[in-house]
Amino acid sequence: MPSITVKLYSVFFKMRLKNRLQGWIQTPPDESSNQEGVRTRPEEPVSASNPYFTDGIATKDIRVDPSTALSVRIFLPESALLPSERPQPKSKAEESSLKSENNGDQGYTPSGQNCRKLPIMLQFHGGGWVSGSNDSVANDSFCQRIAKLCDAIVVAVGYRLAPESKYPAAFEDGLKVLNWLGKQSNNSTGDEPWLVAHADPSRCVLLGVSCGANIADYVARRTVELGKELDPVKVVAQILMYPFFLANEPTQSEIRLANTYFYDKAICLLAWQLFLPKDEFSLEHPAANPLTPNRGPPLKLMPPTLTVVAEHDWMRDQGVAYSEELRKVNVPAPLLDYKDTVHEFATLEMLLKTPQAEACAEDICIWVKKYISLGCHEFSY
Repeated sequence: MPSITVKLYSVFFKMRLKNRLQGWIQTPPDESSNQEGVRTRPEEPVSASNPYFTDGIATKDIRVDPSTALSVRIFLPESALLPSERPQPKSKAEESSLKSENNGDQGYTPSGQNCRKLPIMLQFHGGGWVSGSNDSVANDSFCQRIAKLCDAIVVAVGYRLAPESKYPAAFEDGLKVLNWLGKQSNNSTGDEPWLVAHADPSRCVLLGVSCGANIADYVARRTVELGKELDPVKVVAQILMYPFFLANEPTQSEIRLANTYFYDKAICLLAWQLFLPKDEFSLEHPAANPLTPNRGPPLKLMPPTLTVVAEHDWMRDQGVAYSEELRKVNVPAPLLDYKDTVHEFATLEMLLKTPQAEACAEDICIWVKKYISLGCHEFSY
């Protein structure tokens, strides 16, 4: 069972989040004052980007769409550099001094010689559509962990949040970033030097956390439909971590765990009300239920899909059901089911250092490397 600390924190977490969601439903935010949309909440702690290699990772924030709040944070592992090109380690004090002395210095700049190509992991954070961000403290730590373990460039997407930006804004943002990545691989069209020098878009993995898993699955479906239009981007796999899937028919986990930790059923339904337009609200909406009848494309065309579920998550069985349906049509779709865990157990800040969170990241790395290692992945579009 989860610890007493987790149980107590969950009570206050749910109380605070429920009050916020109910407030937005009763008094919707003025959408005209947020025409660009918002991608983060002021009350949530964020981590500053650091374009120098600290603990083996350099980070940079890029605004992808000037007309909206859509942005990304790039996590570049130092392994992208050849050994002879790697900088000498600097203390945080030295880096701070360097930044103050060189205000125009953008940190690491590719020289043209150290251009080892790495796979890309396009990551979508959780937060029930209404909170969370790609530069939050927890998401920053999680993405750094994944970038190191997988030896990959992680591109964390700061998609627009509800209720300011309702469906399909977050889904469209995911696809827009995927198209943007394709342009960055070309010297003539790319304007982000880290990606131009080091990114291999033919080895792209989608990684979605909670509601971010819904975005990842949507983007994967669109890549199937678009096919070669996305070249040179090729999605070779996707990872769905405790997906935010729902349906009208209640599952055993839903009945047994409706009042579970952090994101219980009542809170999730409030979040969906804020995300879906009022005239589209349904638990069978394609954004909520990936197994909605007649939803395209055929499941047999989906990429290899790793699904992570938590024992004490009321949405657990929906993730299990989706994984089973993929396997029925011969899509490689393993399921990782972690005992004594709660929704977002591997990505919540207070749980990042638990054995389950660390094991989950390592298990993801072991599985995904068969699809992103050069010469080893056989699946592509």
